[in-house]
Formats: sequence, structure tokens, C-alpha cells
Amino acid sequence: MSTFQTELFTPHNEVEMEALGALLAQRCKRGLVTLQGDLGAGKTTLVRGWLRALGHQGVVKSPTYTLVESYDLNGQEIYHFDLYRLTDPEELEYMGIRDYLSQKALCLVEWPERATGILPTPNLTVSVYYANLGREVKVNTFNKNKYL
Repeated sequence: MSTFQTELFTPHNEVEMEALGALLAQRCKRGLVTLQGDLGAGKTTLVRGWLRALGHQGVVKSPTYTLVESYDLNGQEIYHFDLYRLTDPEELEYMGIRDYLSQKALCLVEWPERATGILPTPNLTVSVYYANLGREVKVNTFNKNKYL
């Protein structure tokens, strides 16, 4: 039977947001993770911490114009999507989104609401919002294991 669990985090700066990404990287190595929230709230910063924790040494930029950046880290395929500029969810079908999702890969998808009807139920949803002087991050888990 599947469970649903919510965790709340309150990072106050970029360093803490990257540290949260590193924590989530320890817990989730594959599957679909969606990241939603306010523009500029720190979704890509969280992904940067996630990727660095998995061994990425280079720059992590938001794939706003390319839609996807791929990484091969220690034999693990990771795909970082940013769907902010997506005009029609059908564009994802043309680029082969199902191929990315069918692999034993980690897919980190920013702005998943732009792919309504295309993306399956994620293993995790991460919601990042401005709160007080920092951010509020809610992590919802949708599988029988806390993380994969």
C-alpha cells in the first residue's frame, strides 16, 4: 500500500537551499521529482545542491531555453527539465519525454504544471515558496518507500 508523507523545511539562504538539495539527493536517486513554486524561489538552486551531492562538479544552469539538461554521474542518468517556457504539453511528446521517464533515471522537473496530462504521478513533489525572510519547502512523498 502506498503512503503519502509531507516534510517541511525552511532554508533561509542559498547555502541552506543547496544543503536541502544534497539531503534529498541522499534519499532519492531515481524516479520522477517535480519542483514547483514561485519564480526565483530557489528550485534550480535546490537542483544544484542535489546534483553536486551526486558528484557534479560544473555549473548547473536552468534549462529554460533547452528544456532539458542531462548529466551522467557515476553511471546514473539524471535529467533536469525546466518547463517554464513550454507553450504546449504536446511539445514534450515530440521531444520523447516518455523515453526519459521510462529509464532508471532521475528526472527533476521544474514547472510540472505546464505538462499537465503528460507527466505520471511523481515519486516526490517539492514545492518552494517565499516565506518570511527565507523560503518554505514542502516535500511530498508518493510511494511506499520514503524515498527511492
